[in-house]
Amino acid sequence: MLSLFPSLTGDITQKGYEKKRSKLIGAYLPQPPRVDQALPQERRAPVTPSSASRYHRRRSSGSRDERYRSDVHTEAVQAALAKHKERKMAVPMPSKRRSLVVQTSMDAYTPPDTSSGSEDEGSVQGDSQGTPTSSQGSINMEHWISQAIHGSTTSTTSSSSTQSGGSGAAHRLADVMAQTHIENHSAPPDVTTYTSEHSIQVERPQGSTTSRTAPKYGNAELMETGDGVPVSSRVSAKIQQLVNTLKRPKRPPLREFFVDDFEELLEVQQPDPNQPKPEGAQMLATRGEQLGVVTNWPPSLEAALQRWGTISPKAPCLTTMDTNGKPLYILTYGKLWTRSMKVAYNILHKLGTKQEPMVRPGDRVALVFPNNDPAAFMVAFYGCLLAEVVPVPIEVPLTRKDAGSQQIGFLLGSCGVTVALTSDACHKGLPKSPTGEIPQFKGWPKLLWFVTESKHLSKPPRDWFPHIKDANNDTAYIEYKTCKDGSVLGVTVTRIALLTHCQALTQACGYTEAETIVNVLDFKKDVGLWHGILTVSKPSSCLNISIVQVCPTSKSCVRSHIVHSIRTQRDLSASYSQVLGLKVWSISSCDAFLNVFQSKGLRQEVICPCASSPEALTVAIRRPTDDSNQPPGRGVLSMHGLTYGVIRVDSEEKLSVLTVQDVGLVMPGAIMCSVKPDGIPQLCRTDEIGELCVCAVATGTSYYGLSGMTKNTFEVFPMTSSGAPISEYPFIRTGLLGFVGPGGLVFVVGKMDGLMVVSGRRHNADDIVATALAVEPMKFVYRGRIAVFSVTVLHDERIVIVAEQRPDSTEEDSFQWMSRVLQAIDSIHQVGVYCLALVPANTLPKTPLGGIHLSETKQLFLEGSLHPCNVLMCPHTCVTNLPKPRQKQPEIGPASVMVGNLVSGKRIAQASGRDLGQIEDNDQARKFLFLSEVLQWRAQTTPDHLLYTLLNCRGTIANSLTCVQLHKRAEKIAVMLMERGHLQDGDHVALVYPPGIDLIAAFYGCLYAGCVPITVRPPHPQNIATTLPTVKMIVEVSRSACLMTTQLICKLLRSREAAAAVDVRTWPLILDTDDLPKKRPAQIYKPSNPDTLAYLDFSVSTTGMLAGVKMSHAATSAFCRSIKLQCELYPSREVAICLDPYCGLGFVLWCLCSVYSGHQSILIPPSELETNPALWLLAVSQYKVRDTFCSYSVMELCTKGLGSQTESLKARGLDLSRVRTCVVVAEERPRIALTQSFSKLFKDLGLHPRAVSTSFGCRVNLAICLQGTSGPDPTTVYVDMRALRHDRVRLVERGSPHSLPLMESGKILPGVRIIIANPETKGPLGDSHLGEIWVHSAHNASGYFTIYGDESLQSDHFNSRLSFGDTQTIWARTGYLGFLRRTELTDANGERHDALYVVGALDEAMELRGMRYHPIDIETSVIRAHKSVTECAVFTWTNLLVVVVELDGSEQEALDLVPLVTNVVLEEHYLIVGVVVVVDIGVIPINSRGEKQRMHLRDGFLADQLDPIYVAYNM
Repeated sequence: MLSLFPSLTGDITQKGYEKKRSKLIGAYLPQPPRVDQALPQERRAPVTPSSASRYHRRRSSGSRDERYRSDVHTEAVQAALAKHKERKMAVPMPSKRRSLVVQTSMDAYTPPDTSSGSEDEGSVQGDSQGTPTSSQGSINMEHWISQAIHGSTTSTTSSSSTQSGGSGAAHRLADVMAQTHIENHSAPPDVTTYTSEHSIQVERPQGSTTSRTAPKYGNAELMETGDGVPVSSRVSAKIQQLVNTLKRPKRPPLREFFVDDFEELLEVQQPDPNQPKPEGAQMLATRGEQLGVVTNWPPSLEAALQRWGTISPKAPCLTTMDTNGKPLYILTYGKLWTRSMKVAYNILHKLGTKQEPMVRPGDRVALVFPNNDPAAFMVAFYGCLLAEVVPVPIEVPLTRKDAGSQQIGFLLGSCGVTVALTSDACHKGLPKSPTGEIPQFKGWPKLLWFVTESKHLSKPPRDWFPHIKDANNDTAYIEYKTCKDGSVLGVTVTRIALLTHCQALTQACGYTEAETIVNVLDFKKDVGLWHGILTVSKPSSCLNISIVQVCPTSKSCVRSHIVHSIRTQRDLSASYSQVLGLKVWSISSCDAFLNVFQSKGLRQEVICPCASSPEALTVAIRRPTDDSNQPPGRGVLSMHGLTYGVIRVDSEEKLSVLTVQDVGLVMPGAIMCSVKPDGIPQLCRTDEIGELCVCAVATGTSYYGLSGMTKNTFEVFPMTSSGAPISEYPFIRTGLLGFVGPGGLVFVVGKMDGLMVVSGRRHNADDIVATALAVEPMKFVYRGRIAVFSVTVLHDERIVIVAEQRPDSTEEDSFQWMSRVLQAIDSIHQVGVYCLALVPANTLPKTPLGGIHLSETKQLFLEGSLHPCNVLMCPHTCVTNLPKPRQKQPEIGPASVMVGNLVSGKRIAQASGRDLGQIEDNDQARKFLFLSEVLQWRAQTTPDHLLYTLLNCRGTIANSLTCVQLHKRAEKIAVMLMERGHLQDGDHVALVYPPGIDLIAAFYGCLYAGCVPITVRPPHPQNIATTLPTVKMIVEVSRSACLMTTQLICKLLRSREAAAAVDVRTWPLILDTDDLPKKRPAQIYKPSNPDTLAYLDFSVSTTGMLAGVKMSHAATSAFCRSIKLQCELYPSREVAICLDPYCGLGFVLWCLCSVYSGHQSILIPPSELETNPALWLLAVSQYKVRDTFCSYSVMELCTKGLGSQTESLKARGLDLSRVRTCVVVAEERPRIALTQSFSKLFKDLGLHPRAVSTSFGCRVNLAICLQGTSGPDPTTVYVDMRALRHDRVRLVERGSPHSLPLMESGKILPGVRIIIANPETKGPLGDSHLGEIWVHSAHNASGYFTIYGDESLQSDHFNSRLSFGDTQTIWARTGYLGFLRRTELTDANGERHDALYVVGALDEAMELRGMRYHPIDIETSVIRAHKSVTECAVFTWTNLLVVVVELDGSEQEALDLVPLVTNVVLEEHYLIVGVVVVVDIGVIPINSRGEKQRMHLRDGFLADQLDPIYVAYNM
């Protein structure tokens, strides 16, 4: 084991080192570093090889092979975790379905009830966050609330009854209205201090931010007059206000509520007053030494090649080694010269025709060579230089879908590449089509593949000679560079830069002739290319050890890919003279390497780290030295300081430090400075971290073809603080973050690409990787297979860590490891991790060299196709910029609201349908008070008139009833009830029938016998266990004395399966109506009073409550008349009904309306549509129906089931052009997306889009609105969803952010009056204000029968009075929030039309963070988040938001949904999801009206009955 070697050199705890360190770093530190002797040594985190050597990956990792990070040490991490042990807390572990666990090859399965893991699991949040998680998983919000209270001033508004939300701190008060009120809620304004600017409704605040509330005397208010004498007078307050109103200048109408700019809503991160700020002087640019001029240096690289190729052709130029260190191949200077000439000749003369050569000098060609063939690459590269074409070296594309390969293709396309040079072996290995051609890779231009082996090339003629000129400003080569977002840029390097760079490297590294360089880096780009391929313009031989084949001879070097170039003496002894170009300036890597090889004679001073970037080439390099007494420069920097971009020597927090070492001096002939990373390029101070910029000849010159980006990177003019440029020559941004220390030593602490700015603090991805890997390293995840990036959620960057998990680690182990990583990062970096995901081994996208392709990984994460096997989200800790919770203000009194509305010219929100009394209606049915009388009258006057037609699933008539048939059948049932049932009038009878004719006959039979019918949905034969108890419950709660049903259901109720579900012995008397008596009743019962009970309507509300309402005879008749008038129903009409006939408007349309109005009803049971989805529409078409009614579930079934069949339906003759109204019967906000998609889908079949509309009813009034035939089309408005949460309506334009479309719920029925009232104060509200919908009408239900489960639903639902204004009228409260809005349209009676918009049920609404959320809004967002989410339901549980999603896809995708759901709810609703539950399709319960039963779902979840695929607890 490596850890056997103790750390001998460079240990931070060494006393001698302290002095040198203070000497080195003293110059730019505000105070000398203190060494705290009291601290035990191991707490100071010495760099031991065991901690160090683990940091680096086996292979250089493409986009992140510059792991020049200075590592956070394992010891520091362990110490940080130890601190957490004391604060043990339970973290709920996610539960996973067993099948999912098996698929991800985990051995152990953790049952869902396992609480937190083991002893070491401390609290997941750091102290710094201040939001501890309690053991139930509910979140303690005290910290939040205390934050919110400070400086949150809110004022209320008189124009609106509800108060404005707590908005911003005191200095943001300008965004809220400052208002004064009439009632005794706050002091009236002081006339003396008012100017004409201030008035009742001023949008700007008054001078002071805190309003004085004067003490109150009785009902009056204390008020100060001009001379400060208190006056107790209510009247004067009114006068005062009037005075102010008159003073007010005329203004445009006020905006509805607070100025809603984003900054005002979201908590703005206040800068930490204690944050470190740079205090040093402004830095000065640092110069490298003069670039020495040697007389015989060749004038260009090609000239050098020609010279050595002819003077010493036998000298070895490049040796390729195999994995065992055996030389595979030796390329001499002579061979290199002749072969590159041959390549140059063939490129120029053998491609295309003589007149039209394919490649001309200056064109770009791609170089595609594998990592194990440096010789062929070298020949091709120099061949291109000789031919004066521009080589673009790229990686070998392995498959057509290689990660990032598409971007490389874009680069080749933009460079105009048409030819690719490659080796024979590589050409054979490329994927081929069946015809043997190389396919075009995705995104790549069409390429001609050209093999450069000599045997394939023709010899150049004797007289041909390449044109060798001095180095100039032509492009020599293009090196590709992958950006943070995955795009690929080409950096152009000119011939003069190339030559100067080689000279500078030769001078800096002291290269001389006849030396050997060992290169284990990628020779196609960067340091490997510069040292291994280009600087051999001097005849030193280069041993290229291929990286793809790991070289076992010096295992540690390749493994931690440290030794980038090793230079040895001619005799190749073990005492290396210089280890060069350590691109990792991580101290731990250097120390680890030194520890392993010190015993072999390696000396510390020969290790020379360097810094480089594609744009600036080599930025700095440590010069080789023979003086072993001069230790390298090191700094122990405070991580906290670094996050603010400030250099501070390790302060008292010993755990979070970063140890950095210098990367030597600036390159010869270059000038370096550091500038602020963002904004204008201003010079940094001496103790500030900035982006290093270089001014030199030896750098890249542009991004090929991108002039704008080039300007920003290659043409930077650093400024002094006074704004003057420091040089007339442009500098180049290196993309490296660092500083220039004392003595001109350059220190690098990170890369601009790895920078993540979280709440204004900068974190480096590499440092976070290091911390994560230091937590029990290598045990659970693969070293080097870990990605850290940030995603933007809710206007801040959030850190995401993705790692590949070892297949042998158990669920619990992984979860344990994840929670420890969170603790470690929190302790050391003081930053929360938003999401930590583990994926199965070998599934992350790779770069060509085997590292992780970061941008591709991020892309997969964001689109939900990463397929993790473990996810831990911690939004509670890291999302700190949520809006402040809204604080409820004391209510404004209803009187103030009314006066406020009058003053501002707003009408009170009330509306009514047409007046029933004034409508001329010569219908005979009006003469009868009772439906039973209407039926008898119809049976006498029009006995054979068809009333009902029932269709079966094939669309043929299953049954029908004429007036007289129905009358006779009802008579027989009445006899049966009296004789067999011995029932008295007023007894309750449960009717348990499938949808059909029997149900109708039984209903009228009950009326004839004087009994009160209750319609009950029969139990489902395949699902007795869950459906039968509901039947039993309704029968018991309704106190039914008898149960009528068919023979089939009769058997079912007494079956063995039924006995298992309920106690069958307690059923009341069961009558089977298939066998009826033959005689007629002596007389038909006639009720004495129209207010007596006609029937009971039982229904389960969406909150899962069973409620039965009482419908009197008068209400029933009024209801039928209202619908008849609205829909213009007459005996000649036909209406198609596809609804469940058990409650609400569905029952009334199915059973009652035909008898009252005489029209024919075509009945289509919705259950039949499951076998034949086109049944309803075909019936509508076949019977040429003008009016039809359906439910949302029917509409959804048609939209989903017939989406692809419109053509075939058209061929079958389906025609919907006669449909005048297609009404969706609902008790909820209109589902606008569904109705629109239905209209669009069937437009081709003749359906007019204006025909589709919705109705609205509730328990207290079964139908308040119904579109009907006349009257304007339903209108749609767009409201601001954020305002809605504050109980306000703010109309916005379509498509504006946070807009929510609301469709009018149909026209108000005749005889119905509506008012919008404040649910708390019961005062009336103004037009376009959100409040509870109250209704007054002749067909209101007369009360609840019995409430099952909740006795507290009081009578005030049915007889409420307003607290102000019209206090006489008795209203019923619907329990739904909505608003009325007067439109520009006119009604049938010529009045302006009032539209009612339903927003949602009060019972369903969730109160979170002081705001009101409607579940449907959150659910809509979640369903949009990922293609596999088919349905969603949300509910709250102990203040946590629980989101249940149905997954349509493989279980592998379940965990992809967790981050996406969390993101979308945060972004669109400013809420943190507490629990995400992923379930199978069909788990979310839905009632017959198509409404989600969220409370049933909640009970099922808490009772652990959902069998979820995955449950994630966000911490």
